[in-house]
Amino acid sequence: MREGMVLLRERAAQVFPFPYRILQAEVEAEVGRVEAGLAILDSQRVAIERSGQRMFDAEVHRVRGELLLRLEPADVAGAEAAFTRAVEIARLQHTKTFELRASTCLARLWRDQGKGTAARELLAPVYAWFTEGFGTLDLEEAKALLDELA
Repeated sequence: MREGMVLLRERAAQVFPFPYRILQAEVEAEVGRVEAGLAILDSQRVAIERSGQRMFDAEVHRVRGELLLRLEPADVAGAEAAFTRAVEIARLQHTKTFELRASTCLARLWRDQGKGTAARELLAPVYAWFTEGFGTLDLEEAKALLDELA
């Protein structure tokens, strides 16, 4: 994946890099290189600020929260702040899919902290907004979490 990104940059391809860099960060974490994944996301936050292209801003924060939970020891406070920021950004941008993803992550964290009521109050209205696509992974995960919180 790193080699592919280098090739894209070398050839000056007009590919929007943010989703690929987010995916690269997730892959780095998946193979045990959480710090490398976090470094990629931090560089993306800088790139977003510099470019003004905020389309994937919420996702960068959400994935950052996920990676912070993978650290040893986990940075729970940092993850909660990242998820909260991701929800805020998604709401401001009216990007319901990103709001659902971030809300699911934050609700899962709150559930684990014994804050089930708050988790349900956060996630239920976002889930209820959707009228189709219930076979997608995002909505299936949200529904399973809501069922667990019921």
